[in-house]
Amino acid sequence: MVAQPAVPAAAPVPPRETEVRPAEASRTVAPVEAAQDEKAAGPIEQRPEAPREAEAPVAVRREATEVSALRIRGTRAVELVADGEAEIQRGDLTLTADRLIYRELTDEAIAEGNVRLAQGTDEVTGPAARIVIGERTGEFEAPRYSFTRTSEPQPGELPRVITGSGQADALLFEGENQYRFRNATWSSCSPQDPDWYVKARDLDLDYDTEVGTLRHGTVVFKDVPILWVPWAEFPLVGRRQSGLLAPTFGTSNKTGVDFTQPYYWNIAPNYDATLSPRFMSRRGLQLGGEFRYLNEDYRGELRGEWLPKDRVDGVERRLASLQHQHRITPRLFASLDLNTVSDDTYFEDLSSRVSVASKVNLLREGRLNYYGADWWSASALWQRYQTLSGDEPYRKVPQLALNANRAGMPGGTTWVFDGQFTEFDHPDKDRVVGGYRVFTPGSRLVLYPQVSLPIERAGFFITPKFGLHYTQYKLDRPYDVANGRTSITRSVPIFSLDTGLNFEREANVFGRDYVQTLEPRVFYVKSPERRQEDIPLFDTFRYDFSFAQMFAEMPYSGSDRIADNDQVTVALTSRLIDPVSGAERLYGAIGQRHYFSDQRVALPGETLRVDRRTDILAAVGGRISASTSLNSAWQYNPRESQTQRFTFGASWQPEFGKAVNLSYRWTRDVLRDIDVSAQWPLGGRWYGVGRLTRSIKDRRITEAIGGLEYDGGCWVFRTVAHRFATTEDKVTQALFFQLELNGLASIGSNPVGLLKRSVSGYGKINEPGSGRIFGTD
Repeated sequence: MVAQPAVPAAAPVPPRETEVRPAEASRTVAPVEAAQDEKAAGPIEQRPEAPREAEAPVAVRREATEVSALRIRGTRAVELVADGEAEIQRGDLTLTADRLIYRELTDEAIAEGNVRLAQGTDEVTGPAARIVIGERTGEFEAPRYSFTRTSEPQPGELPRVITGSGQADALLFEGENQYRFRNATWSSCSPQDPDWYVKARDLDLDYDTEVGTLRHGTVVFKDVPILWVPWAEFPLVGRRQSGLLAPTFGTSNKTGVDFTQPYYWNIAPNYDATLSPRFMSRRGLQLGGEFRYLNEDYRGELRGEWLPKDRVDGVERRLASLQHQHRITPRLFASLDLNTVSDDTYFEDLSSRVSVASKVNLLREGRLNYYGADWWSASALWQRYQTLSGDEPYRKVPQLALNANRAGMPGGTTWVFDGQFTEFDHPDKDRVVGGYRVFTPGSRLVLYPQVSLPIERAGFFITPKFGLHYTQYKLDRPYDVANGRTSITRSVPIFSLDTGLNFEREANVFGRDYVQTLEPRVFYVKSPERRQEDIPLFDTFRYDFSFAQMFAEMPYSGSDRIADNDQVTVALTSRLIDPVSGAERLYGAIGQRHYFSDQRVALPGETLRVDRRTDILAAVGGRISASTSLNSAWQYNPRESQTQRFTFGASWQPEFGKAVNLSYRWTRDVLRDIDVSAQWPLGGRWYGVGRLTRSIKDRRITEAIGGLEYDGGCWVFRTVAHRFATTEDKVTQALFFQLELNGLASIGSNPVGLLKRSVSGYGKINEPGSGRIFGTD
């Protein structure tokens, strides 16, 4: 159990004087000293937090106690008896009853008949009570209670107002915000007829730490007990605390029945851990865990999984992962990202999520970053991968970089420098294909100084730029086995000119006023040919042809190929802009690149271009209304008069919880698929959600999701089926069930992350509950 902070003792109550007034509106006013604690109103974020400084002592203030009733009698400064609509009030605390006895010397109130105690948004009612008002101690017979708090919002979420209510045989007040109940219930549902509640022989509610503790408890849903727990702690306002978390369960064709019972350990304000034993009927028992830490200068997460013996494969399987970020000085930062699994099919066999099951490379890297000023930085990187499928990428052991970008230099120029030294290594050094080594270890030095003169005015811009790309290679072995070099130097001057105009006019379209723009743009690049066929490809590939690539200097990534350019890109863009909000309602663009020379530099296996112009690219899209968005792109080959690629997407979201999405993708001889997804209310608090992706070319479904959700007000039930292809002949199927009890816990496997990733515009139909802390999507 989590240690609870001590409740400050009430200040001593001095003798007080009593003033007696006429009976009909008689009042007794007495000054009282009372300690007032300043308590945190919301929960802490569900992750470790940095240690806080000690709070300052709380000041003591005087408050008055008022007693009113239809009739008041008693002895001054000893005892008052109030009958008929009796009320005691001190600050924001109000106690009402048919009959009240108030003893000033002990600050004790005895209430009988229709007793109601209210403070702020909290309320307790019952037949009788005895309370020491200043100390907040005493007891309440057969109470009904309701406590309301506002949570501290999680990142990206809004604050939540959570009301917990219930009834008990007896309530003991044990200080400010401290309640102990016997034979009690607690729920975030409506107190009249709750759909679910926690029932316990002993129930402690601590609204200082915002933790509830139950003993011999049962979770009851729709009058049916669904979970018995001998002892448990639960968040009253979503705050983290040690204890058993709600179990998760589901099923898939790879794991069988899948059940996990996590235990959360709140070690310290800035350290926590979760232990997650997981039983899979097909695979066996797996042990998992996560440790998280957070400090002022560093934070991180360590995770592990271990399956001693897989029942299917008969082997041990394991996973380990470490992510760490560290601020060494205000300008120097370090990070580690280490990941490993025992075998290549670990994720495919043991995960039911497509984003995990389709992993190919696991990153292992360490970084150092130094930010010298706002215009330059330096870094060091050590990087390799564990490859689960295909060839392992080159290892960088290490890569050192220096980058600078400074405007406002003499003559209004901007100076840019990109420098990099990388030592590449690879375990497969001897494989030769077509006379070239597939992997050639060695080092590469890149120096690329650039200077530009940006000229920008209201209606136009023009930016000439000149750079010199210098590269030096030191190879262990020649890349070209027969004619290659081990020492290579290459210098390529690069000139570019980027210019454009911007015209605007007022326009009226379908009865609405807009600002219409017309934006022609011309981009020219010139760089000479250099011999490069014996330079290995460490990290270079050809970019996909797109609008962004048409306005880039190079068609290749990395530095191992510098293209021989003599080309110009011409494009035209027009937009419709809302003059009030400035939002772009509709855009259209068309562009084409023209070449003044044939291509001579290429990647191995790449066909040299002989045409003097590229395909035409066009795009149309925008948010045409508050609820509807469209986007489309088209690549047309004018030489053969045929379309090479076409995409279209539409999204309609009229309101929260309603979304329909449609997309179509087509690439000649490669791809043809359709994707439909939606979330929609079905009536009677039911919602449907789903996604279907079908490859028309291959005549098969590549991914399918179908689910139902029910919003019970204070709870939500979800069931989701998921099927996706991991390879051409293998599929993974999973079934999720989740019962989310608002303000308490989530029972079952959580499909919300899957739905958010898969259905654009998906809206979670209830305020988020406390949920699981470890393993959420």
